[in-house]
Amino acid sequence: MNKKPQPVSLMIMGKEYKIACVPDEQNDLIQSAQQLDAQMRQMRDSGKVTGADRIAVVAALNLAHELQLMKSQNVALNQTLSECLAKMTHKIENVLENQ
Repeated sequence: MNKKPQPVSLMIMGKEYKIACVPDEQNDLIQSAQQLDAQMRQMRDSGKVTGADRIAVVAALNLAHELQLMKSQNVALNQTLSECLAKMTHKIENVLENQ
């Protein structure tokens, strides 16, 4: 399969951007651009943030904050999973030792 980056056209706030991307990641890139476009349009339409640069920065901050929350949740879930697996392993070892 061709892993060479290919240009992908993305429309964000009415402007076209060509981004090089490997074929396997193109759908994710397009979905990300659509999410960014929707968030930026929503901000623009709300009238609370004006100017394309400011809208882009606020949208980027919102998405970065959301990503940080997901990473924190992932760390907590991984720790909980590790604790559960350790308890299960301990119980299995106890059962095997007592047979």
